[in-house]
Amino acid sequence: MPSGVVVLTDRRLVGADGLERVVAGAVAGGVHWVVLREKDLPRAERAALAAGLRAILADVGGTLIVAGPDPLGGDAVHLPAAGPYPPPRLPLVGRSCHDQTELNRLTTEHYATVSPVHLTRTKPGYGPPLGTEGLRRLTEVSRVPTLALGGVETPEQVTACVQAGAVGVAVLGALMRAEDPTETAASLTSAFQKAVTPVLTQTRHGVTGSPREGLRPTVPTQGSSLTARSGHGRPQPPTATTGEGK
Repeated sequence: MPSGVVVLTDRRLVGADGLERVVAGAVAGGVHWVVLREKDLPRAERAALAAGLRAILADVGGTLIVAGPDPLGGDAVHLPAAGPYPPPRLPLVGRSCHDQTELNRLTTEHYATVSPVHLTRTKPGYGPPLGTEGLRRLTEVSRVPTLALGGVETPEQVTACVQAGAVGVAVLGALMRAEDPTETAASLTSAFQKAVTPVLTQTRHGVTGSPREGLRPTVPTQGSSLTARSGHGRPQPPTATTGEGK
């Protein structure tokens, strides 16, 4: 499942030639998951861009997720809240959700983004924002793991989202606008890693580990079960409990 810092692309913020540079910088900073948007591009151009991003992610065993039902030669997609239904049968399918009604419609999806957590410059006026408490409420009722999306730009916000139950954060503006994508990605990724690392506590019998307040000990870290190598990677077979336990 996607976890940690997940990058959403927007070439309008960096220029067509700068998108691969920004993604490469984010990957150097610890990112393993990228969602390719750019849905206004002709399919051939978008497929070529997808191939380029997969090549970058392949070096770290990362995964490219394509927004929309067409995986562009890969096997992972992220769908809008409005459709299509039923979801395509692919190894990894996510969906955008904004409230409990949309979460309740999920069927075979593997994860969902929950948004907007905060006000965002990418979509001004989009909301109202859920805040971390709203994120917590939706995460608790979701049947699948959730990613926090919308206005997440600082390490402190990453920590708060994880404490609210999200398995990661989906970030667009903070990385697409970053002067140094590697440094920004490393800062956000470090905050995620610290948030999911058990706190060592001293007891009479020695040092023991306990998860930080509000966290689930089973929250995954930045690893990837899919590989992005030219779109040929496949995830480990899903178990019967995938998406359960939320």
